[in-house]
Amino acid sequence: QVQPAESGGGVVQAGDSLTLSCSVSGGTFVGDDMVAWYRQAPGKEREVIGTITWDAGSRHYADSMRGRFTINRNYHENRAWLHMNGLKPEDTAIYSCKLQRDSVVYWGQGTQVTVSS
Repeated sequence: QVQPAESGGGVVQAGDSLTLSCSVSGGTFVGDDMVAWYRQAPGKEREVIGTITWDAGSRHYADSMRGRFTINRNYHENRAWLHMNGLKPEDTAIYSCKLQRDSVVYWGQGTQVTVSS
């Protein structure tokens, strides 16, 4: 069974940028894999940030996430990443990577991002 894993979280200052990475332990992203980034702030529901397909690199963003967040993948390094600009305190959340492969969903453990004012 594949297991996505996130890295790159931490504590940053308001206005900073941060890049999170998603990889698959013991394997690679392949073919029609779809990778999605989500976040869940304290006391709020989990919300989707955006998605990217592996081979094609087709990206889609939630309307509320366009502008400051960018999703992409490094094909040769087998990583999908989320780059965040102009971070705000309200961006504080657990950020999670989700892999969908052949209609089966696999979740990462999540990585904490804390934005200090």
